Amino acid sequence: MQTSTWFAYLPAAVLALPLAGAATLGWLGLRRGADYLNLAFSVLGFALACLLALAVVLGGPLLALGQQLYADALNTYLVLLTTFVAAGTAAFSVPYMRVEQAAGRLGGQRLRLYHGMFQLFVFTMLLALLSNNLGLLWVAMEAATLATVLLVSLYRSPAGLQAAWKYFILCGVGLALALFGTVLVYAAAERVLGGQGAQALLWTRLAAARGALAPAAMSVAFVFVLVGYGTKVGLVPLHSWLPDAHAEGPTPVSAVLSGLLLNVALYAVLRMRVLVDGSVHAAWPGLLLQGFGVLSVLTASLLLWRQKDAKRLFAWSSIEHMGLASFGFGLGTPLASFAALLHLSVHALTKSAIFFSVGHASQKAGSPRLDDIRGLRARSPALGWLLLLGALAIVGLPPFGVFTSEFLILGSALQSAPWSVAPLLLGLLVALAAVLWRVQAMVFGREHEPGLRRLPQRPWLLPAWLHLGLVLWLGLWIPGLLAQAWRAAALVLGSTA
Repeated sequence: MQTSTWFAYLPAAVLALPLAGAATLGWLGLRRGADYLNLAFSVLGFALACLLALAVVLGGPLLALGQQLYADALNTYLVLLTTFVAAGTAAFSVPYMRVEQAAGRLGGQRLRLYHGMFQLFVFTMLLALLSNNLGLLWVAMEAATLATVLLVSLYRSPAGLQAAWKYFILCGVGLALALFGTVLVYAAAERVLGGQGAQALLWTRLAAARGALAPAAMSVAFVFVLVGYGTKVGLVPLHSWLPDAHAEGPTPVSAVLSGLLLNVALYAVLRMRVLVDGSVHAAWPGLLLQGFGVLSVLTASLLLWRQKDAKRLFAWSSIEHMGLASFGFGLGTPLASFAALLHLSVHALTKSAIFFSVGHASQKAGSPRLDDIRGLRARSPALGWLLLLGALAIVGLPPFGVFTSEFLILGSALQSAPWSVAPLLLGLLVALAAVLWRVQAMVFGREHEPGLRRLPQRPWLLPAWLHLGLVLWLGLWIPGLLAQAWRAAALVLGSTA
């Protein structure tokens, strides 16, 4: 494990950049070009994440800042995904937020808040991923909640404020439960690693001593952590904040909530599960994840049919897909863990591309309502085809990567949990029909008067096409280096090939 080479400074550098970006954008205020500066910080963040990934591949796990930061195969992969989606979202934000400003929906002060909070949100996500201290991870998740509350309520509309307040209360209660679970882990660790103070919360030390941790305390701790962080994952029945937050906040916020926040919250659950599996040596932690996963897939697929708002529709789709990923991790086999890691990647890329296209379509139609978005293929062909291809990808049709990950998860379920295959297939088919039924009307339906508007700022569709192209690529071919990285991440989770 690396602690003294220059590589060890990379985790701190990855964190310092978005924090500096938040401070810089807050200081610059309303000056012209803040959106491009936000994009520059995001792209540089992805470049640093690539260096960090290279360092982990070449030299193994990294410890930094007195062992408070840790980078291994699992969180480095998620850091790369987080910074990449953040960079794409920052690029999409440039024309989108300028249209919002031109339409009078956002003033200069709120744009200043948006750019600063965007970078602060990225910082909190990266801190949660790279933290080696379970207490610091909890602090990062709480800070992410506060940052996203401000982003969700950016429009200051009554519905937006209500959604932000609901998000704050529900996730606050969830994080309080997660904190109690973290305290129980500390109490169990003190008996084994006594006299080390906060060092007893370091994940690397806990993982090394997990066989000696008290099974009863760790069992209760896992339940609290699963319910607490599961609230932020959006697992049913802990999900009710998610559709409102997606629907009422700006579309770039919806993209990062689906593509980043849900993944990081699930990551926190998975880190805890490694400790519990080593202590308890029982199947029930995995069964809990499987149960929440199946329930989420079934509930979300049915409620997709009732949605009348485009962003709310794909928010429910996020609940469905996070449920499927949670189920895959719950199986715990090498193939299932590999497939779930792939699913997190393709879902984040596909859903961000969909939200980019939905955001531009809503601006053109003047409304996010499904009944108001019609005739995209005729009036805006590139946007229409982008949305249609994104829908085909997210429902799991070949040759996109979502099909590959779903196929592998269901194949693993046939071997390890055959009881789950029928409800999962039913949920996926119901969701497929609901999404395609809604999207085909948006793309091919007859356009309502006065029709789609000409926007003052030309939309940037390149980020969406890039994300969707990667999803297609992963469906056709997974490079050996990437497959090896996912296998190494599965080993961190306790799956042995």
